[in-house]
Amino acid sequence: MRKILRDHRRDWDVDEDAERQTKALAGLALILALALLGSYLIIQLRAVAQLEDCLLAQRDNCDSLINAP
Repeated sequence: MRKILRDHRRDWDVDEDAERQTKALAGLALILALALLGSYLIIQLRAVAQLEDCLLAQRDNCDSLINAP
């Protein structure tokens, strides 16, 4: 009887492995996107903080911080 019935578990294992790999890649892409967004946000907040520190210190040359990269 075992020879007559096919083992369908092999077909399911391939599908589950492909689905697991797709989910892992999607998770990796999400983490990478969040890391890039976080890096951009940190850079922008640091620039704003430097400008505010300069203005609060009542310095005259704060314009150089606005045009700085």
